[in-house]
Amino acid sequence: MKHMLAALALGAGLAGPVAVQAAEPQFKLLVIASPSKYHFEFIPVARESLMRMARLHAFEIEWATNAAPLEGELGRYAAVMLLNTAVEDLNDAQRARFEAYMTGGGNAVVVHRAAIVVPAKPWPWYEKLVGRSVGVHPMLQTGVVTVEDAGFPAAYGIPARWVWSDEFYTTTNPYRVTISPVLNVDETSYDPTKIWPGQVSRPMGPAHPVAWYHHYGKSRVFVTTLGHDGEAYRDGRYLDHLLGGIYWTASGLGQKRLK
Repeated sequence: MKHMLAALALGAGLAGPVAVQAAEPQFKLLVIASPSKYHFEFIPVARESLMRMARLHAFEIEWATNAAPLEGELGRYAAVMLLNTAVEDLNDAQRARFEAYMTGGGNAVVVHRAAIVVPAKPWPWYEKLVGRSVGVHPMLQTGVVTVEDAGFPAAYGIPARWVWSDEFYTTTNPYRVTISPVLNVDETSYDPTKIWPGQVSRPMGPAHPVAWYHHYGKSRVFVTTLGHDGEAYRDGRYLDHLLGGIYWTASGLGQKRLK
């Protein structure tokens, strides 16, 4: 009986509170997902999916629905993600602090609407950071996205030909920035001229990148123009695409040089 009581006491001790060390976050990501006229329904969906992604992959997200955090200390973030952010809403101080962060070696992930600079509020420095200037965007259509760089992490979860529905932005390169395309869209798979009345959209031809990366000084920049619809942020392949871009941007790792 004494032995049984001792065993029960030992078992009770083992069942008591145990200090469990939480996984150390690999890095911290600032996500700015500010609502705009055509981009707001995505926010709760994207937040839930990205927070789950962060828990699964042991990194930390600080989430904001306005650009105020850009006025704080940015050096603690491995990267800043502008998620459908209307960058024309950034005030002068926020623009200046973001420029200083990037000039100092910070890194940026730019998603869909955040690639657009409204002509009425020009920001040439930012257009150079993005690497392309967005003109018009044809109506949301189903098309075929193709992998241009299978050795880049943002392409690892994407098939060689991926049927996807989005606004396939047309872009120009007025600042002659060299980018490395990751995904293209096959213009024969949709109508690149289909747009709203009063606007004109012209095809870009075989080289129509919809996701790319480049180095901007000391900084890493990943851009994906995909991600218009809120439901995209529930799609596993699209989330794999974002994860690969975040992973490379924050760490500089994961890229495979293909022969």
